Amino acid sequence: MIRFLDLKRINERYETAFQDTLKSVLERGWYILGKEVETFETNFANYCKSEHCVGVGNGLDALTLIFKAYIQLGKLQKGDEVIVPANTYIASILAILAADLVPVLVEPKLETYNINPDLIPEKITSKTKAILAVHLYGQLAEMERIHKIAEQNDLLVIEDAAQAHGIARNSSFEIPNSKTRIWAVAYSFYPSKNLGALGDGGAVVTNDAPLAKVIQSLRNYGSESKYQNEFIGVNSRLDEIQAAFLNLKLSNLDADNEKRRTIAKRYLTEIKNDKIILPFWDFSKNHVFHLFVIRTHKRTELQAYLQQHGIETAIHYPIPPHKQKALGNMNSLSFPITEKMHKEVLSIPLNPALEDEEVSTIINALNEY
Repeated sequence: MIRFLDLKRINERYETAFQDTLKSVLERGWYILGKEVETFETNFANYCKSEHCVGVGNGLDALTLIFKAYIQLGKLQKGDEVIVPANTYIASILAILAADLVPVLVEPKLETYNINPDLIPEKITSKTKAILAVHLYGQLAEMERIHKIAEQNDLLVIEDAAQAHGIARNSSFEIPNSKTRIWAVAYSFYPSKNLGALGDGGAVVTNDAPLAKVIQSLRNYGSESKYQNEFIGVNSRLDEIQAAFLNLKLSNLDADNEKRRTIAKRYLTEIKNDKIILPFWDFSKNHVFHLFVIRTHKRTELQAYLQQHGIETAIHYPIPPHKQKALGNMNSLSFPITEKMHKEVLSIPLNPALEDEEVSTIINALNEY
């Protein structure tokens, strides 16, 4: 059986280093907000070509704390509207709601699965104050166009990069400097991510020093110094042990992403079956293929066929956010493109531990379907 994702196999190469690192952390006897978190925050900020990184408990908290920090800084107010793609994972929307903000859903492009910038302007109202861009499945959203819309309407831009560690931007477009609208990016280090811990973890990356300072406080009970609390904060701190593991894995992230792109290129050039719709990719480094998502009109049939041929698959995601019971006030909304995607998408195996022979087996099975 070709597993969809075998985390034990992916992490095997680090086993000895993990054990040595764990021993080092245990011997140091400091487990919360210590040297390892500090080192990872510096390393990941440098990797992202950013000035600040704040390690937090998970990716959802990373997003939520960005919104809450902007409220504390007076750049957002409770009740403000945030533009967000309709087909994202529900965590993107939960973060907006957790900060007492209002999500406004916008359809994606069918080809890229990312938010359609053409549809954003019609959703902007006097209450709209931010755009949450999600790099779904590891592909960079159209940030140049999104930032242009944001600048024209004086909106903040926040990025959900939970699935997009190491994504490369267009050489002609760098992250805006402080003369435009200072940005913030949320990351998740859930074990299955391109840069995955051995438990939960997350981070906020930004060039906004005041924002980083408030998030550092919010993640630690709203406290800047012990027993002195400036904000209503939470307990959301990246663990020392997880930070230590992430420090080990960060040096291999670019090579792992390149392996993902190599496999994706094989899928895109060698899978030839008119019953299967392949994702769009321009073969640049703007995609890190956290997931390789195909579409088919008979998903249940295809998934069963692949299972019979020893190939495990997954569905990301079977139910769109606006149809979830938890978001009952959205259940009556209609987003045809999003709904079509969620009925047809199927994720096939793609990770750095896949062998060439396994990739060939997957390709051959899909071509014979």
